[in-house]
Amino acid sequence: MDAPGRAPSRRAYHFNTGFLTNARVRRILKLAGYDLKLGKPTAEDDVVVWGHSPYAPRGEAVAQATSASLVRVEDAFLRSLFPGRSGEPPLGLVIDRQGIYFDAAGPSDLETLLATHPLDDTALLNRARDVAARIVDGHLSKYAATDPSLPAPAPGYVLLIDQTRGDASIAMGQATADSFAEALTWAREDHPDAQIVIKTHPETRDGHRPGHFDPDRLPPNVVLDDRPASLWTLFEGARAVYCVTSGAGFEAILAGHRPVVFGVPFYAGWGLTDDRRPVPARRQRKLTRAQLIAATLILYPTWYDPYRDRLGQVEDVVGALEAQVNAWRADRWGYRAIGMRSWKKGHLKQFFGQHGRLDFTEDPAQATRGKARVLVWAGRETGALNEQARADDAVLLRVEDGFLRSRGLGAELIPPLSLVLDDLGIYYDPTRESRLELLIATAATLPPARLDRAERLIGKLRRLGVTKYNLDGAAAPELPEGVHVILVPGQVEDDASIRLGAGDVNTNEELLRTARRLNPHAHIIYKPHPDVEAGLRPGALPDAARKLADHVAENTGAEALLSVADRVVTMTSAMGFEALIRGIPVTTLGAPFYAGWGLTSDLGKVPDRRVARPSLAALVHASLIAYPRYLDPVTGLPCPVEVALDRLASGKGVPQKPTLRALAKLQGWFAGQSWLWRR
Repeated sequence: MDAPGRAPSRRAYHFNTGFLTNARVRRILKLAGYDLKLGKPTAEDDVVVWGHSPYAPRGEAVAQATSASLVRVEDAFLRSLFPGRSGEPPLGLVIDRQGIYFDAAGPSDLETLLATHPLDDTALLNRARDVAARIVDGHLSKYAATDPSLPAPAPGYVLLIDQTRGDASIAMGQATADSFAEALTWAREDHPDAQIVIKTHPETRDGHRPGHFDPDRLPPNVVLDDRPASLWTLFEGARAVYCVTSGAGFEAILAGHRPVVFGVPFYAGWGLTDDRRPVPARRQRKLTRAQLIAATLILYPTWYDPYRDRLGQVEDVVGALEAQVNAWRADRWGYRAIGMRSWKKGHLKQFFGQHGRLDFTEDPAQATRGKARVLVWAGRETGALNEQARADDAVLLRVEDGFLRSRGLGAELIPPLSLVLDDLGIYYDPTRESRLELLIATAATLPPARLDRAERLIGKLRRLGVTKYNLDGAAAPELPEGVHVILVPGQVEDDASIRLGAGDVNTNEELLRTARRLNPHAHIIYKPHPDVEAGLRPGALPDAARKLADHVAENTGAEALLSVADRVVTMTSAMGFEALIRGIPVTTLGAPFYAGWGLTSDLGKVPDRRVARPSLAALVHASLIAYPRYLDPVTGLPCPVEVALDRLASGKGVPQKPTLRALAKLQGWFAGQSWLWRR
């Protein structure tokens, strides 16, 4: 799906300083074709106002006096991590030339879409279902900073949605402050045996605006929930949902509820709600849930892509919110990081320190005290640290590079665009279960429609030729006609993935000998590991062993070699995963994370627990979408994999040259003397 192009420009006059001071709103309007101006419009111009704010009458009066077209602007339904009053810019707007979606007195562009658009395109409705599933799975909402780990009450309660006092949608939705008391009365009447849980609005919780219920004057068996709890968690245990005009009523429909409504919000009157107020005669059509979602989230809003600074699709915004809210949820309690090298501390703070404190220490007792969340580079985890963490009831989180890392080597101190956190093990260690293993098994059960994003990602990876390190290099060698090409990627021989996952074949020489034995008549290309080629890590082949290969591809990029390979034979290299993505058969001699799932020919011992049979798309979904954390080098924001992929392909903002090469060489020398401390 391509992002919408920039619309032709129209002069749009405004009479509210908010349009001057809110840079994001101005940018979205400009991209949507509105040239904001001060002054007096003509009949050919537009006047923009913010919804039905207290300042909107100024613009309304000018539009009426000059016959200019009136355009109302409001936040879209997936707005941001935090409310706008907390200073968070919006990820989308609704720009309505008829009315505004929450004003039931007259038609809006959204109501017209719901009433007249065919809403019968299969692709559109499939997109709507997928977007809804991602919103539910990600526990996203208009303000996404909620915590799904906060528990709901025992199932069987009734959920009542509060709103902020004076919100324009209440009066415009033909309701009053008394409607909330009425909703509570009917909820208690309809469900006399149930607890009533009143969900507080985020702006009330944050102290910006009061709600409609006094916690000290609630009837028996009625409680306020002002925690940052996920609505989706609350929907799951609720027997019924009551609301007035809140957008949470729309989200309740996404969750499968038929909310009881005491106003006339945009989603009332289409056969998906229990309406306790008369709805406009204009709303006669019966819609499916997917049709309501398609119009409300795909066709009506103007969405903004914050990474590429352009108009986008709802999927761009869902991806942005998934990345940003996952970072907030994981990081807001802070971490202590132990034993981190100095050059890594800066980008670790960027990844994990935006929403909570990140402290560094070298002392295990200091790191784990107070039930801390402890970051440790996976290769530096020790038994003593594990014991200390268990004793202090701390959470140990292993950090490693992700599978789409950089344009350059980690051993040359090039910072990564992706990292993983694993609370169970680490992906390259088959001796214990990892979080990635669980994600792969879960992805194997996803319906095909939920894997469409992974399928698109596979296509884009193939088209752009992006790999883990994306190193420039020589082209693939010229090959004799008709030969069967076996690509053998060398590895760093003291790497943890070899020590833990390689099995009987655990050196590059043994790897190459085995590949030759398995393929005696094939044309074998051996690719040395780039860290080894750069002289930073051990693993160089003896001269005699090099003769086992028909060609040693020194200083050749991985993508060039994958483009000519008919099969990859590997111990545990990530290049095997990259080969699978490109549809190349893979033989594994060890137990890399992608082995044992039925996608590779496995000659090594793989864990018996890997019984799921994921598709390639499911493996990619778990490994590249669900498991890693990505950081956009341009905006500094957590980002979805698609943004990281674009940055790696284009090089925009991505560090590419080693600035600390001397230090890297020294670290490489010390790594080569590991026999000194691994006794």
